[in-house]
Amino acid sequence: MNFEELVDIVAKLRAPDGCPWDREQTRESLKQYLVEEFYELIDALEDNDYDGMKEEMGDLLFQIIIQSQLSKEEGKFDINDVVADIAGKMVRRHPHVFGDKDLNTSDDVVEWWEESKKSEGKNHDSAIGGVPRSLPALLRARKIQMKATKVGFDWTRIEDVFEKLEEEIIELKEAINEKKHNDIEDELGDLFFVLVRIANFVDVNPEDALRRTIKKFDQRFRHIEAGAARQGRKISDMTLAEMEVFWQEAKRM
Repeated sequence: MNFEELVDIVAKLRAPDGCPWDREQTRESLKQYLVEEFYELIDALEDNDYDGMKEEMGDLLFQIIIQSQLSKEEGKFDINDVVADIAGKMVRRHPHVFGDKDLNTSDDVVEWWEESKKSEGKNHDSAIGGVPRSLPALLRARKIQMKATKVGFDWTRIEDVFEKLEEEIIELKEAINEKKHNDIEDELGDLFFVLVRIANFVDVNPEDALRRTIKKFDQRFRHIEAGAARQGRKISDMTLAEMEVFWQEAKRM
């Protein structure tokens, strides 16, 4: 099957004689699946799972097409309009490939990309505008900070950021000691925000860094569970010292 046949399949699912479930769906009801499919694709990419990538890209594509089908039924646009828009945008924003403009470095391309967005009316009321509100918090913080950096609102030395980090840790400790929940939440947020700034200084995506750490924790914790199972025990019956033995073993693997 090809792309056009998939578009026809989606239209048939939404037709009066199609699938009752698909016919009941709305933009709101489908949003959760759009998000889920995106993150399932990210998992497959991180695992270098090519079969998984192919499957999850297909699932994500299905969500794009069914959203486009909803718009077609409303008389607004269809998937062909979506394809035409992105194709035109890529050509306009790559004049060094499809035209005769001279852009030799990645920085040149990024600068041109931003200028193109402005010429297309994509201006924002703030230098840090245009960052989607629904982005994961770490990614949103990173993008906002990068925009602020572009206009000079930033530290010039990473040592200054570490000083700010130490200041935020002290303030968090004070909030915890005073047992003020709102203050604890505020100080934790400030601490995360400074950590994101450090990540930007060293050109590390904080979302990727945290995901890697979560993956390591998942693998090591499961190793503890497996060790407990081999002893015929539950992990909840083990002491922390016993768990630590398996944890250190997992770190050496």
